[in-house]
Amino acid sequence: MIFAHGQLLPDSALPGLLAGLEGEINETRATRTLAPETVIAALDTLGRRLAGGEFDDLLKQYLPAGTRLADLLPLLSRETLEEKLRTELGEAPFTPRPMARTTARLAPLGTLLHVAAGNMPGLPVYSVVEGLLTGNVNLLKLPRGDKGLSMTALKLLTDQAPELAPFVYAFDLPSSDRETLSRLAALCDGIITWGSEGAVTGIRALAPAGCKLIEWGHRLGFVYLSGRPTQEELTALAQHIITTSQRLCSSCQTIFLNEENWGAGGDFCRVFLPILEAQAAQNRPKWGGAQASLSGYTALLERILDKKAGNERLFAGRGCALILRPDRELELSPMEGNVLVKLLPKKELLPALRRQKGRLQTAGLICPDGEREELTDLLIRAGLTRITGAGSLSDTFPGEGHDGEYPLRRYTRIVDVEQ
Repeated sequence: MIFAHGQLLPDSALPGLLAGLEGEINETRATRTLAPETVIAALDTLGRRLAGGEFDDLLKQYLPAGTRLADLLPLLSRETLEEKLRTELGEAPFTPRPMARTTARLAPLGTLLHVAAGNMPGLPVYSVVEGLLTGNVNLLKLPRGDKGLSMTALKLLTDQAPELAPFVYAFDLPSSDRETLSRLAALCDGIITWGSEGAVTGIRALAPAGCKLIEWGHRLGFVYLSGRPTQEELTALAQHIITTSQRLCSSCQTIFLNEENWGAGGDFCRVFLPILEAQAAQNRPKWGGAQASLSGYTALLERILDKKAGNERLFAGRGCALILRPDRELELSPMEGNVLVKLLPKKELLPALRRQKGRLQTAGLICPDGEREELTDLLIRAGLTRITGAGSLSDTFPGEGHDGEYPLRRYTRIVDVEQ
């Protein structure tokens, strides 16, 4: 399926569309300007229609089980979008600013290719929205398994504001279709890639010379726990682990304990496992519990076969598990409610995290108030770009950065015009 000219088109239309796409994009860029207000007004109206229940049937058809409408609505409000624009680009960003000898103008980067990931519902569309807010023409390569959500959302958006249609194209292409991806990349001033290291490497090979490559790669989230946590903090952490299935870059993969005594790891697991089990029973679809348990056992079995398990211990629960490991490395967990637990004394925190310096993003910090400032500073020095409380690792809020940067700044350029 293809989305172009505000319409859903069959795959058979691809050759004809590609043949004329450069001309269409050039015509749009030469004759049309997309104001942020046009985008904000369309999204705000869609958000209010969504809140009113107009699209409930579509939500049931496309959104994964457990997706909460409350998580999506804030991204579609005028207040949130205006705050994002102000935070990332300043007040009246597209108004020329007089300088001593020149006038500085903010302009779109031009044409963007979004190679989206599918680990969060709506992420491909949100990436396009960021491109629209900055006035760019946007080409979207859908992730595998999108199942029509992004195409449907883009159709609703351009139906709401037809003037957006020339600025949006979407293609449901496999990553193996290198020829088509190369043709799309050749049209672009910037390529935005979300995904694994392998996906990023593949896109780098496609980027033409002079094309800006903007990488939002996979990250590894974790929790650092110092002192004695409260029941409320552990419950919030358990709810986060289960409701995200640990599939987001910000999700908790590893719980690091500020301890040196191996026995403290087992004590923590025995306390936390019943809390995690309770959240799994409340928040996981019934069909998911067996798969989660199997994932935990499989992960341990594989390490035993590879002779890597050593003193590793599995604390198995119903639909979840804690895997206590003796090393101090940040790594991906088996996910689905199967969490790694490791000892990491404060004095070894920075060197251990720096070994994963390209994958750091979010840390949930659980500690006494008296330690919070010191540990926050240490996490910042290690390279973290987001530090949260026990259960809010994956929460969104107006004005937040992305991997330590503001995306809208990367999708624009400064033009100096001599007076």
